[in-house]
Amino acid sequence: MLNEEKVRYMTELAIFEKKEGKKIFPVNRYFKKDYVGGHMFRSFFGYTFCYLLFLSMWVLYELDEFMGGVTLEELLAMGKRWGLIYAAGLAVYLFITWRVYGLRYDYASRAQTMYASRLKHLLNRYGREKPEKTKENRGGRGR
Repeated sequence: MLNEEKVRYMTELAIFEKKEGKKIFPVNRYFKKDYVGGHMFRSFFGYTFCYLLFLSMWVLYELDEFMGGVTLEELLAMGKRWGLIYAAGLAVYLFITWRVYGLRYDYASRAQTMYASRLKHLLNRYGREKPEKTKENRGGRGR
């Protein structure tokens, strides 16, 4: 006969695994520092690519002004300004990335611990049920 409480508990675990599994289980393969660092590495390249893309679009938009006669001092001043904007934006973006992925790792770690404890509870409560032993003689001498 099926135990309704056991079926309900296993269904809850399966639903949790289906909903949250894609978020929490990949985190298990990394330490927090590695997980966050990997995402910061990707964020660095993503931010740099987008910044260079927007910068090249702006240069193309203002190409007539550049061709009209920009002095070397003006170009150096623009380069410093673009460099400062890039560095400041990158610092803010990496801080946000560090914070967001740190919180995601913590959430996934807690959820994974909760999932493991529920599985352990399920095993302890229902998994170790043994059939009743019957006393029968198996051909050996009686003790």
